[in-house]
Amino acid sequence: MTLNDYASRVNRRLNEIPTVVAQDRFQIGEMPWLLNRSMRYSLEAGGKRLRPSMLLAAVDMLGGDAEDALDFACAVEMIHTYSLIHDDLPGMDDDTLRRGRPTNHVVFGVGQAILAGDGLLNGAFETMLNHACAHPERAARYLAAIREIATGAGVTGMIGGQVMDLHCERSGIADDHALTYIQYGKTACMFIYPLRAAAMLSGANEEDLKALTDYGRAFGLLFQATDDLLDVTGTQADMGKTLGKDAQSGKLTCVSAYGLEGTRRRVAQLHSEALAALERFGDRAAFFRELVDAMVDRTK
Repeated sequence: MTLNDYASRVNRRLNEIPTVVAQDRFQIGEMPWLLNRSMRYSLEAGGKRLRPSMLLAAVDMLGGDAEDALDFACAVEMIHTYSLIHDDLPGMDDDTLRRGRPTNHVVFGVGQAILAGDGLLNGAFETMLNHACAHPERAARYLAAIREIATGAGVTGMIGGQVMDLHCERSGIADDHALTYIQYGKTACMFIYPLRAAAMLSGANEEDLKALTDYGRAFGLLFQATDDLLDVTGTQADMGKTLGKDAQSGKLTCVSAYGLEGTRRRVAQLHSEALAALERFGDRAAFFRELVDAMVDRTK
């Protein structure tokens, strides 16, 4: 299957996940229509569905049931979308463009955007737990997968990385250790831990789990390095967001730390590390090899 095939499955399931939405006069137990509209505005704004697709592809590679993993993949996309809504807020990156559209807070206001992000984060865990409760015979695997996703999104993962990103931007800290911590946390963790969740859902062994962890780390850091490059060399039309803001705000990035050529060397090294992590999977890892190859030359 291709990335587009997996993305289509994720999109279909995102539209099927049940939510009771009030149409006018809301009742207890119903979601306010405004909350649903603001959440859906960002969730349906496009994007490659990269992280959930990687989870499903890993389940397929490991011989698991990708259909059974769909709710976990959707939860990962909901968490990713919440993080984008909050990342664009005035108190964080203060951006007005995301995926080629006005950011959530521009359309709905800052307060509603915060709540839309909160709704997506909580909705992600409701989705996973509802699936687990419906299949108690597989609860142990489901709970292990939920734990991995929570860790990736949590205080030692994405949130921790975002905290230090803001702190270093405002305090002027600019060392290699800080950069690695930030980019591992805010970006790589949401590749690493969904892949680890896929391993839990598939009953994978420790060797497979380590290989996926190593791949997720290299891929995530490579993804962020290319993103840093594109903030300087890309176009707003391709990227669908405001470019050049990293340099303007004094953000610690690969480009600010290593320069353009140093960042390109980092990309090449991480590409090699990602491919090496896949060796144990042989031909089964074709999707992941093609993905990391494409990431090196991406333009958006």
